[in-house]
Amino acid sequence: MKKDLLAITDFGAEEIGHLLHSALEMKDKTKSGKVHIPLAGKTLAMIFQKPSNRTRVSFQVGMYQLGGQTVYLSPEDIQLGQRESVADVARVMARYVDGIMARLFGHELVVELAQYASVPVINGLTDLLHPCQVLGDLLTILEWRGNLDGTKVAYVGDGNNVANSWLNAASRIPLDLRIATPPRYQPDEQILEKARSAGISSVLLTNDPQEAVHQAEVIYTDVWTSMGQEADAEKRAHYFTGYQVNEALLAHASDQVKVMHCLPAHRGQEITDQVMDGPHSVIFDQAENRMHIQKAVLVKLMA
Repeated sequence: MKKDLLAITDFGAEEIGHLLHSALEMKDKTKSGKVHIPLAGKTLAMIFQKPSNRTRVSFQVGMYQLGGQTVYLSPEDIQLGQRESVADVARVMARYVDGIMARLFGHELVVELAQYASVPVINGLTDLLHPCQVLGDLLTILEWRGNLDGTKVAYVGDGNNVANSWLNAASRIPLDLRIATPPRYQPDEQILEKARSAGISSVLLTNDPQEAVHQAEVIYTDVWTSMGQEADAEKRAHYFTGYQVNEALLAHASDQVKVMHCLPAHRGQEITDQVMDGPHSVIFDQAENRMHIQKAVLVKLMA
């Protein structure tokens, strides 16, 4: 039976652990120049409604390194749900390719793709969730910390798809997760409740960034205005005043704190140059690790 990755919660804790260690092994093989092509002859369709840098390049290069190939489908190529129904696109794509990765606006679209496609579907990002990003972030933490259990993670900023995916991770892996957002920009209520009711992690929701980052091992942030929200940028900037990740905020965290950002960054808004380019930043390690964790996901679902 085929398996999809639409949310981190599609995998159990043991599966996530296996993915992370597989990613570390694949990363080591890539760095040492070893050929590893378990997806030779396989093709991944990549459907995009949103522009992309890291998602497109990391999946495309990752598939190449695994011996496979990709087909890039821009918003103009398919016009998903407009020129042709999502169900029909899914059925047709499944006749041609071995897997589908989709970077979309509405989460319901990737759910429908998975419902009708007979091949694995991977959520490359929706407005609700960004599972590949947070799996890559977990890989980055595992590399420098050695384990994940009890990691003090402070997310500061918009309660968006990345925050929601951190909550999903907290329902599988024991974390000390603190999320600080302005009152009207909190994470999805149902996802928050599920994370808390899972009873695996400590989950704090606050409006105070300093409370969230107290002795934190990881401080995480994202843009205040995501794609599709540009009309609200000025209003959002007003509400997010005080949520910038800067050196003053880092002073409340652990001395060894690592700073993360899923990129692209709006330097001078949610994060300062001093922090982003400073000694605590692992932001570009995160960006690289997107590819390695996605390679592990691709092999798990498509090999």
